[in-house]
Amino acid sequence: MPTIRTDLTVRSARAAELPQIVSVMAAAFSTGTVAEWAVPEPADRLAVFTGYMGLMLDLGMRYGWVDVTDDLSGAAIWYRRDDTPPRVPDHVYGLQEATGRYASRFLLLDAMFEARHPQVPHWHLAYIGVNPQRQSQGIGSVLLAYAHESLDRENLPAYLEASDPRNRDLYARHGYKAETPMMPAPAGPPFWPMWRGQLHGGARSPFPQVSALHRRSL
Repeated sequence: MPTIRTDLTVRSARAAELPQIVSVMAAAFSTGTVAEWAVPEPADRLAVFTGYMGLMLDLGMRYGWVDVTDDLSGAAIWYRRDDTPPRVPDHVYGLQEATGRYASRFLLLDAMFEARHPQVPHWHLAYIGVNPQRQSQGIGSVLLAYAHESLDRENLPAYLEASDPRNRDLYARHGYKAETPMMPAPAGPPFWPMWRGQLHGGARSPFPQVSALHRRSL
């Protein structure tokens, strides 16, 4: 079990804070192998991920919930998922508007994630990001521990997709088990589906058997 900091408070995000949270999340997600694959042109990455995270945070505030640290150094977007995902009007249009000429790669990621997404009730950690200047200070662990308190009270499982080995190992320390990685393309980055918690009702696996990728809205 990781040691959790006690000097940070986690709470729900406020609408007035969204511009600052978008900036933090865009900075966190615009570097690394996934960003390099999704937006091959380095000069475009920060702008594309600013638009993308603006859309994801808007959806999170409307259809899920957004947790933040009180100093806004980190944020997490969660959804409660049942057997089928909620329908979000104009999701594809919004994604195309946010990511421009790179939209096809983001849509491919959507399709891959939905094809592999668990089909039993759970909480879904869609995104978690920390200000790059504050990473490796335990902020991600604080955000995870806060959500897990509620999950454990309700005896609910959780799911996420880890985008690199370092994050995968962090989630493993918080009780997530990694499955076989998936890739959006032969030369694309790997993502590890990770599950935390017990299955109920005799289910052997939370994951669907998928023979081919198919697209479903968030």
